[in-house]
Amino acid sequence: MSTALLCTPDGIERVQQALRDQGLDGWLLYEFHGINPIAVQLLGMGKTTRRGFVLVPEEGQPVALIHAIEASSWRHWPFEIRTYSSWQEMEEELGELLNGCTRLAMEVSPGAAVPTLDYLPAGMAGLILSLGVEAVSSGDLVSRFHSVWTPEQLEMHRQAAEIVVGVARRAFARAAVALESGSPTNEGDLSDWIRSQLRAAGLVVNPDCIVAIGRTASDPHYSPAGEGETITEKDLLLIDLWGAFDGAVFADQTWMGFLGHVIDSRTREIWSAVRDARDSAVAFLSERFEAGGEVRGYEVDQVARTLIADRGYGEYFVHRTGHSMDIDLHGSGPNLDNLETRDDRLLVPGIGFSIEPGIYIPDEIGVRSEINVYWGPEGPQVTPRDIQQEIFLLMDV
Repeated sequence: MSTALLCTPDGIERVQQALRDQGLDGWLLYEFHGINPIAVQLLGMGKTTRRGFVLVPEEGQPVALIHAIEASSWRHWPFEIRTYSSWQEMEEELGELLNGCTRLAMEVSPGAAVPTLDYLPAGMAGLILSLGVEAVSSGDLVSRFHSVWTPEQLEMHRQAAEIVVGVARRAFARAAVALESGSPTNEGDLSDWIRSQLRAAGLVVNPDCIVAIGRTASDPHYSPAGEGETITEKDLLLIDLWGAFDGAVFADQTWMGFLGHVIDSRTREIWSAVRDARDSAVAFLSERFEAGGEVRGYEVDQVARTLIADRGYGEYFVHRTGHSMDIDLHGSGPNLDNLETRDDRLLVPGIGFSIEPGIYIPDEIGVRSEINVYWGPEGPQVTPRDIQQEIFLLMDV
């Protein structure tokens, strides 16, 4: 995730080699009012108010096509700039820019399968296609040149991961102490406290959380209305929390605790299925890496999904196993998904993602365990250092 990668000769050379490897004539990036965060990041863009295009050909120099009033926004661009004023000029210049191109990578997703790649508006896509150009998804290019972490971002992620687990453990303790004191807290107040602790520790980029008990946790993206439910004795408590240092990669984790001494057998069974699905996904990644094989997002999802189905809870695992993580919490790289989509993008070295299987039985129970994985040169690296093996017994004194 190097800002303005496509404004450097080295970045262009790397992208052009990838284009040749994929048999593409180039990569066409389109940006308007910030609708394409991939283009914004790779081009180092600030505010723009008019339509802009950049063509990175598989050979030769890149070219930007911009509106005549946007020169200041593109003053950092070191390569050729062409301008237009009217829509007629834009279409004419675009035709000349793409002349001779037949297959171009663009931020499109066939069937809108991957929303984090589908940034080219239908109208503009139609105009480009009318020029005789085939639009090919830029998915693997985005993974390699947008979603790959820098060494500094990896180190900051590791630091953030330990902060997040520390806040989670203190939040569980806070709920237990409040209950023991006779003044139990609630989902809303504990959520506010967690957000304040994440900010105080330096995770200032979108720190947030989900705090849910029992039946409310059966909604995977639950958000309490006001104070939410009171956290009382024998409640199963789910805490999902995340945040990032400025300019860094998020840490995103989910933990489970029980406000009591003994967990019932059904809850233990559900937890075991979730934990084992999580661990089976990590084991699959390690085994595939050791064998020297490629991995695609949907394959990892299917491993976790199959285990939960075999345990009898398949219908209650209602979301993908994991999401891409980069400078966005839900990043633009491959997701671990064979449910919401069939994400067949490669897990390229240097990317990161969550692994977070869950079981959600409506109006009864919700259980999730979430860790993060960096797909590094030495295989999958899990954060945080210590992952949850059993539900925390919060009243075990």
